[in-house]
Amino acid sequence: MTIKDGLSSSFVETIAGFTAGIVSTLCLHPLDLLKTRLQVDRSSPSQLGGSLRVIREISRREGGITAFYRGLTPNIIGNSTSWALYFLCYGKTKDLMRRLRGSRVLELTSADYFVASGLAGLATSFLTNPIWVIKTRMLSTGSNAPGAYASFTTGVTQIYRSEGISGFYRGLLPALFGVSHGALQFMAYEKLKAYRTRMSSASRTSGDSIGLGATPARQLGNIDFFLTSSLSKIFAGCVTYPYQVLRSRLQTYDAHLVYRGVRDAMAQIWAQEGFGGFYKGLGPNLLRVLPSTWAAIQLPKDISLAQFFDLWQVKLFAMNIVMRAKTPY
Repeated sequence: MTIKDGLSSSFVETIAGFTAGIVSTLCLHPLDLLKTRLQVDRSSPSQLGGSLRVIREISRREGGITAFYRGLTPNIIGNSTSWALYFLCYGKTKDLMRRLRGSRVLELTSADYFVASGLAGLATSFLTNPIWVIKTRMLSTGSNAPGAYASFTTGVTQIYRSEGISGFYRGLLPALFGVSHGALQFMAYEKLKAYRTRMSSASRTSGDSIGLGATPARQLGNIDFFLTSSLSKIFAGCVTYPYQVLRSRLQTYDAHLVYRGVRDAMAQIWAQEGFGGFYKGLGPNLLRVLPSTWAAIQLPKDISLAQFFDLWQVKLFAMNIVMRAKTPY
């Protein structure tokens, strides 16, 4: 890890991840709302055109475009905090592993990446679960629905009064199982990144061997970055997506009246909706998380201290982050 202008890169990565989480959430919140509505829909099996049906219903019954931004506050708080915590814990754990082995430059194994990501995910899931409970409840219902929370603070107050502290941790068990998502994603990302670097080096060596002369190491460019981040996210998302459906079902207002626990929720979804029930909302979810992943993975790599303290530079940087990838690996 390097030091930039007196600040550790772990600190810069944490703040940058926080910023990336805010920017991506502002842009992609409507897709998150659409995904949540599909996940908690128990009225019909998964089918093509479900997203369009939900969009029409929200537009017609809940007040137009503003209805697609219901629950924005807990979503911003949750995503920005999650990314900041995740990058902080993930980076610190990797550094600790290298120090324990006596080398700060040692390439970690797939198992190392999995453990580092898993530990970061466990901590992040536990600390942010109360935010996700409120977010799920606000996104799953319109503001005009009976008992719907009017705001984030209203949700906090009502949950504490009616359900106690335990109410903030509904859906925690599937969320903890979902830690494997982050582990699989970052493991795949790191390994794909290393693979692209080796391929580039092999190509350069081949050019040297036929007399083309030495060629400087090529930085991974936009295509490399988009491929590695997209493939790793799609892989992890498809493997672990069912946990998101379970978590959303268990965090709704009436979950305690419908499900007796995780196993009962799984059994009911399987019996009533089939295999497709565990993948409701997958399409909007992939559309939502891929741009968010591009920003959140790339932003911590490029930002400098000068940019961090210059608010307009940070804003401009975040808006254009998906258009460039300058980081050498």
